Amino acid sequence: MPKRIRGSRRGHDRTAGRAVTFERLVDRALAGIPAPFSDALTEVAVVIEDEPSERQLVENDIEPGASMYGLYEGVPRTEWAADWAIVPNRISLFRLPLEEDYPDPDELEDEVRRTVIHELAHHLGIDDDRLTELGLD
Repeated sequence: MPKRIRGSRRGHDRTAGRAVTFERLVDRALAGIPAPFSDALTEVAVVIEDEPSERQLVENDIEPGASMYGLYEGVPRTEWAADWAIVPNRISLFRLPLEEDYPDPDELEDEVRRTVIHELAHHLGIDDDRLTELGLD
């Protein structure tokens, strides 16, 4: 399953406070997605979890001790067929790995936005290679 792997960029300012809640950062990221891409948000549930489950880590070949920032689970639009029942699509954002790697509020907000866009792109059928080309890896 497509995922945003922890550690692709790392913040260093460990003294900054958390003036804005993580949920508010997610809300800002979602509100900032322009149409027509924002229309796809009605097709996915966006959930905040503390950390990925052991099952999610194993199924996504994440090495022991590593983690993820986000994960798209579902069937991308590009794979929908007329005779298929659409299964629930889900974007999970993992709060603890993000907050640990990005203690600076501005960097955290930027990474939450990048992670939301990255996972939504997977829902739209954009693979990791194309996201790398676009600078959204």
